[in-house]
Amino acid sequence: MCAVFNIINRKNLLAYCQKYPLAATALQEWYYELLNGDFKNFHELKKVYGNASLIADDRVIFNIMGNKYRLIVRIVFEFKAIQIKWFGTHAEYDKIDVVNIQHKKK
Repeated sequence: MCAVFNIINRKNLLAYCQKYPLAATALQEWYYELLNGDFKNFHELKKVYGNASLIADDRVIFNIMGNKYRLIVRIVFEFKAIQIKWFGTHAEYDKIDVVNIQHKKK
């Protein structure tokens, strides 16, 4: 199957897998599901990911591992592009500004 979405910052996702090894399998599953997902808009995405939330700046929040972790991405459906912005525990999520958070480079 040919990839439908372009997921930008895959390297960041791999870094999150190393930082949060308990969530690594769930993150990789999310990656491959979205990579091959054919969603034309948030409504279609929401049918599959019922707990996904849309916020400002085309950002979508995914619950990972039954809401133990949160993943923030920016999705531009028109261009089939997903940019990974942030990943962490639910407790860490409660302390951030989800609209402005960016992946920090080392």
